[in-house]
Amino acid sequence: MDTTIALFLAYAIGSVDFGVIVPRLLGVDIYAHGSGNPGASNVMRTIGKKAGAAVMIADAGKGALAAFVGSWLVSDVIGFWCALAAVVGHVFPIWHKLRGGRGVATAIGAVLWLEPWFGLVLAVGWGATVALTRTASIASLGAMLLYVPGYAVFGWRGWPLVAAGLTAALVVARHAPNIRRLVGGREQTVETA
Repeated sequence: MDTTIALFLAYAIGSVDFGVIVPRLLGVDIYAHGSGNPGASNVMRTIGKKAGAAVMIADAGKGALAAFVGSWLVSDVIGFWCALAAVVGHVFPIWHKLRGGRGVATAIGAVLWLEPWFGLVLAVGWGATVALTRTASIASLGAMLLYVPGYAVFGWRGWPLVAAGLTAALVVARHAPNIRRLVGGREQTVETA
């Protein structure tokens, strides 16, 4: 029963879409601007760096909170499954008609709770890759490629890696349009609208 409650709470937490809320507070319907995606990158391109950073931090925070809820209510293993539930909530938010973002910040936020040093590596690596390439999708896909191997390096095995693999797979699948644009040389950078 505790596991079911933890997973439900994690999904509900993940469904709070700051990529919709922050722009709405500023009078912007993010679905009608830029790529239409309610994620930090589109908010940054559409509204500015401060709003994008606020969304990114809040989305990472909800990933960490969801993983904490699972770890606290049940176990660290369930913390991994709650991280997945939060990313599912972010991607398919019940509060926003199942129209969510890509889930990168939420996934990385969960790592910051479950394996802080690895989370720090992912967060810094993501930021450095964006600074070098000016392309958030390249940084995001790179982080997801490291998601399972990084946990394995820190000693995780079994079901936690299955949950991490499903989390990374969902985030990569949500980047399918970005991958097509990257291949076609049409992907937006963080500096373009």
